[in-house]
Amino acid sequence: MARQGLDALDGRMLRLLRERPREGLLEIARRLGVARGTLQARLDRLTGAGVVTGYGPDVDVAALGHVVEAFTTFEVDQSARAAITARLRAVPQILEARIVTGPGDIWCRIAGTSNQHVQQVIDRVLEVPGVRRSTTVIALSAVIPYRVQPLVDELAGLTRNPDAHPEPRTGTAL
Repeated sequence: MARQGLDALDGRMLRLLRERPREGLLEIARRLGVARGTLQARLDRLTGAGVVTGYGPDVDVAALGHVVEAFTTFEVDQSARAAITARLRAVPQILEARIVTGPGDIWCRIAGTSNQHVQQVIDRVLEVPGVRRSTTVIALSAVIPYRVQPLVDELAGLTRNPDAHPEPRTGTAL
């Protein structure tokens, strides 16, 4: 279960871990002016609470050749949603899928090597029993890529000049 709030030290720790992901905890603790054990205990608490969810490198799929990002909403038979979800997991180009409200039922973020490749991925999903139709938009550029640090800063009570320490760039929004 997610923790209900962060203090300033939590916020500063999370910011440094995002900005310097390859730096050791001892150096992060030194920068924050706390003991390494204090930092480790806080990190363990946040990880156990589900606030910190991973430590892997960010990967820019555009740099891997998947330069087209599409957002597709699929209308599905509700009774088939579990089976459809299992089939969506088997499609590597589907980076993310969510149940949504509105005219569609399942929203997917798709990475493709071309518009034609995205169409092939969508056609593959449309073959799944229970999937009725799709609506797709192609992303032209990312004006704000996925980010969490500004929200973390606000929740931790940290004031932040958005121009002072921009989020680390990882290429395109994919």
